[in-house]
Amino acid sequence: MNKPKVAAEEYIQFLVASPAAVSGTEAARVHAGPLVAHDAYTRLLHRLEPDAAALWQEAQGLVTPATGVLVLDDTTLDKPYAHHMGLVTRHWSGKHHAVVQGINLLTLLWSDGQALVPVDYRLYDKATDELTKNDHFQLLLHAARQRGIAPRCVLFDSWYASLANLKQVRALGWSWLTRLKRNRRVNPDGQGLRPLHDCALAAGGQRVWLQGYGFVRVFRFAAPDGGTEDAEYWASSDPDLPEEQRAPLAALAWGIEHYHRGLKQCCGVEKAQVRAARAQRNHIGCALRAFLRLEAQRLRTGRSWYEAKKQLLREAIRTYLANPVYILQQATA
Repeated sequence: MNKPKVAAEEYIQFLVASPAAVSGTEAARVHAGPLVAHDAYTRLLHRLEPDAAALWQEAQGLVTPATGVLVLDDTTLDKPYAHHMGLVTRHWSGKHHAVVQGINLLTLLWSDGQALVPVDYRLYDKATDELTKNDHFQLLLHAARQRGIAPRCVLFDSWYASLANLKQVRALGWSWLTRLKRNRRVNPDGQGLRPLHDCALAAGGQRVWLQGYGFVRVFRFAAPDGGTEDAEYWASSDPDLPEEQRAPLAALAWGIEHYHRGLKQCCGVEKAQVRAARAQRNHIGCALRAFLRLEAQRLRTGRSWYEAKKQLLREAIRTYLANPVYILQQATA
């Protein structure tokens, strides 16, 4: 068997450096060293074994396991023109506020308030593995526990706030903070269960009995117009958690939105021009590893992911300006 002409690290570095185009053809055009055909990169994405463990091997050096929080959420990778591409199904998109065609990516992110480190991920593909998003949620947390991560808190959106998930976090010995939908039934005063939106909760949060779970603390935040229809509810597994501790924890939950934006804008995660599910899985895995490299340099230098990408482009432009090629030829007399 012939030795592979390109390795995963070369593709990852291509994703770090490429300002826009992400394809085997473009990667071959800028390949450092002996010329290679674009098929070398296509074969790479089919040859690699899709495995999230490779991400953890690189991420663990950026993580302090006994501190920080874990944040879990999903995002939809837009694939509006994909008609015969693996993993593509219909998903809700927060960006478009509609159901769109794409690939659903779930990420488990570790953060200490400064670092945003993806430590694990899953791709939603129920037709193949028969796993729901809630199944992935629990598997991601189990894997984190096995790796020795012991977070201060687990943060997630109301979509993942099912009783099974809440109890799973508790069974792992961790606390959680999440948002609850307004129709979740609680007993705030011993007078019986009723929906959250029918409860007059105390300012600063209130200890209530959550149906099927036990005592939690719920915080209510009125809608901007003061109405109750769009009021927001946060809940913590710690019945005594004060608002001054809830607020900074809730702020950490937004870190995963910044991560999603950086992954899409700086690492080309949505842009792979391949159809096979295996190739898509490997491209997405490499894109997350490319993000790790940008995040590691941000933590070292303070330079944002976006500034780091611009700096690479500036260096390329500076090199060209030192020896420009596209010049007008002087006409001869």
